[in-house]
Amino acid sequence: MKVVNLKQAILQAWKERWSDYQWAINMKKFFPKGATWDILNLAEALLEQAMIGPSPNPLILSYLKYAISSQMVSYSSVLTAISKFDDFSRDLCIQALLDIMDMFCDRLSCHGKAEECIGLCRALLSALHWLLRCTAASAERLQEGVEAGTPATGEKQLAMCLQRLENTLSSTKNRALLHIAKLEEASLHTSQGLGQGGTRANQPTASWTAIEHSLLKLGEILANLSNPQLRSQAEQCGTLIRSIPTMLSVHSEQLHKTGFPTVHAVVLLEGTMNLTGETQPLVEQLMMVKRMQHIPTPLFVLEIWKACFVGLIESPEGTEELKWTAFTYLKIPQVLVKLKKYCHGDKDFTEDVNCAFEFLLKLTPLLDKADQRCNCDCTNFLLQECNKQGLLSEANFANLVAKRSADREHAPQQKSSENANIQPNPGLILRAEPTVTNILKTMDADHSKSPEGLLGVLGHMLSGKSLDLLLAAAAATGKLKSFARKFINLNEFTTHGSGESTKTASVRALLFDISFLMLCHVAQTYGSEVILSESSTGAEVPFFETWMQTCMPEEGKILNPDHPCFRPDSTKVESLVALLNNSSEMKLVQMKWHEACLSISAAILEILNAWENGVLAFESIQKITDNIKGKVCSLAVCAVAWLVAHVRMLGLDEREKSLQMIRQLAGPLYSENTLQFYNEELLKETRKEHTLRAVELLYSIFCLDMQQVTLVLLGHILPGLLTDSSKWHSLMDPPGTALAKLAVWCALSSYSSHKGQASSRQKKRHREDIEDYISLFPLDDMQPSKLMRLLSSNEDDANILSSPTDRSMNSSLSASQLHTVNMRDPLNRVLANLFLLISSILGSRTAGPHTQFVQWFMEECVDCLEQGSRGSILQFMPFTTVSELVKVSAMSSPKVVLAITDLSLPLGRQVAAKAIAAL
Repeated sequence: MKVVNLKQAILQAWKERWSDYQWAINMKKFFPKGATWDILNLAEALLEQAMIGPSPNPLILSYLKYAISSQMVSYSSVLTAISKFDDFSRDLCIQALLDIMDMFCDRLSCHGKAEECIGLCRALLSALHWLLRCTAASAERLQEGVEAGTPATGEKQLAMCLQRLENTLSSTKNRALLHIAKLEEASLHTSQGLGQGGTRANQPTASWTAIEHSLLKLGEILANLSNPQLRSQAEQCGTLIRSIPTMLSVHSEQLHKTGFPTVHAVVLLEGTMNLTGETQPLVEQLMMVKRMQHIPTPLFVLEIWKACFVGLIESPEGTEELKWTAFTYLKIPQVLVKLKKYCHGDKDFTEDVNCAFEFLLKLTPLLDKADQRCNCDCTNFLLQECNKQGLLSEANFANLVAKRSADREHAPQQKSSENANIQPNPGLILRAEPTVTNILKTMDADHSKSPEGLLGVLGHMLSGKSLDLLLAAAAATGKLKSFARKFINLNEFTTHGSGESTKTASVRALLFDISFLMLCHVAQTYGSEVILSESSTGAEVPFFETWMQTCMPEEGKILNPDHPCFRPDSTKVESLVALLNNSSEMKLVQMKWHEACLSISAAILEILNAWENGVLAFESIQKITDNIKGKVCSLAVCAVAWLVAHVRMLGLDEREKSLQMIRQLAGPLYSENTLQFYNEELLKETRKEHTLRAVELLYSIFCLDMQQVTLVLLGHILPGLLTDSSKWHSLMDPPGTALAKLAVWCALSSYSSHKGQASSRQKKRHREDIEDYISLFPLDDMQPSKLMRLLSSNEDDANILSSPTDRSMNSSLSASQLHTVNMRDPLNRVLANLFLLISSILGSRTAGPHTQFVQWFMEECVDCLEQGSRGSILQFMPFTTVSELVKVSAMSSPKVVLAITDLSLPLGRQVAAKAIAAL
């Protein structure tokens, strides 16, 4: 018989009763090498012929099973063929198809091209849809059988369908392939919607929407099922299907751990160094730590409260104590309000906050110590503020207050009379917050109409510690900049006077002096950034801003004592020197105070020169400095500011008289060094728990200047350790795992905040020498034509990857290049270089601690990242690294492949499908 086509060949085999082995040999004779069996649709042709009658043809089915076992046909072609059978009333045919699926569904694989692996993903999605439809049809028949009194047959088929569903879905590998198929389908629909796509060969009719509809229908049918075992099995399958889109976003939280030093340290550093900063950077930093360390929300909030109470207890008396109180009771509740938006719904978060307070109430010694320090019930004030912000329900608030009140009955009480009249700082801070708002409104009024009333307001602010209370409250609520701006405007208003009486001139002098000193205090306490206005072209810069930028000493700032602002009109200087040399009253009417402040420097220089040359004695200098302090205090401040700049320009043997004059004007100067320095990055620790604690503390300290630290750590330290075999011993466990964790945390934190503005807690960076980072490791820059081919390619991407002529380009091709990330940016360049080095290490034949470190580094990346790596640090990893990583036993899992591959790109999905299908 002359064979014309595939169908004829199958019929001939059936008529002549060929064995499966004989059939395979003859088929290869009929169809010589050339087209593959999948292209000829062998699996579909066999199934079509096997299912013609009321029951399946066992001989033809044996041919199909042999073709599957001998890999004549791919798994994807068999699954696609099965999914096209839709006569669910033919029980024997359905059972035969389910038996065929049993042959391979728990061990799907594909070792072909990337496009063939994507085809397997699509085919599995179609098969899942077919299984759901088959299960639903079986459930409907069972329901009909129950009503007719013959349930046995339907129940058996339903059990068979559910068992195959469970077997298919219980494989993590299968769910990963389905995950890729869902993304591929969504991408295809998007490209078709934009007019860029077409119909692919063998494209399945199933979609994820169809899967969800079938699952919903199945649930409705099974709701009335009396068999609890089958219903439970169906619910478990539904749960597994619904978990597929988010299978990478589920992390196990650290329920075994109760202390989290990183959170503690980040909060302590923020409260100590950045009270005036915006809350959003702190919220993002805390959420980054929470995600990276998988901290449960109640323990996360508890750690924040613990840090706040430690700050209250340990802060020095005075301004720092008030700042910590404002931070705890005003800023942190606002931070938690924003954190609520990141968590799962309002109700869940309020319960988590309640749980955190329940834990906190058990820390009785900590709370008692805070109460003693602040002379009040600190917890009660905190509960009130959280209740006001909607962070606690009324019932939980009342319960917590009652518990703490009962516990305080047994707490040690301060009985001393000196503490009896002390008003607690928490209460003062909470009352100061609305006062700040009222003062801001008052300062908006026309200063010329009621200067005496304004002076009264300022006098009230300066009484006791009111000013520090108000400034701390303003800083914690983000109003300090506005507060400072009002006083700059007031100070500017008082620089000139016209047609004024002696009384009015006196009030104006006081307003100038008070506003000047208050602004100096704000700048010294909270930093000059809160004083400076936004730069606007053509706008006149207020006097105080000019003076502060050119004359006020600050850490790290070099002043020029010969600056033109220190060289005013000589006649004004002479009159000021004469005034300071006698004790007569200063003429206040028409006095231009800003000119006096700028002239004092030149006057002091004249006096200093006279003293140096013996014209004036020390007694005269004492008299002059007393006169300066006795006029207006701002003159003394300006004099000291210039002297500080002047002293720095003198030799050590020339400074004595200038320093004596400073001491006369300002009293003794003290400097206190409170910075702690940490020596050796961690690598000397030998106990695992100690190295992890070191990582958490170092990370929180690095937050002070995370961008710069990350550039050094990833761009210099790690490459140096990984490429120098003499240093590999320092990468062994436990310091190696700790360093990998620290490196990933720093990389993620820096990159997540890289595109936005740097946090104000970080030091301002100088302009980087980008070429230094470009020269760390040479990258193969891709030609635009090749890049455009990759961007526009879908089916041919795998061919491009495997082309020998493009091998040099392939070694560095990464998702970041397809996303056109700016590779001249220092951080991007350092990340790309590090991942190139990692790829090189994985591909080399030399194993050692450095290869183990790379594994730990990648494991930490996977552990910290959430689903979807576009925009994350892993986009800088070359695609070729994926195939190398899955060779490492600890990394050879479907979830790892999905986590490290950019699934938003067609090429990324192909790389992932190929790697997973080969596992």
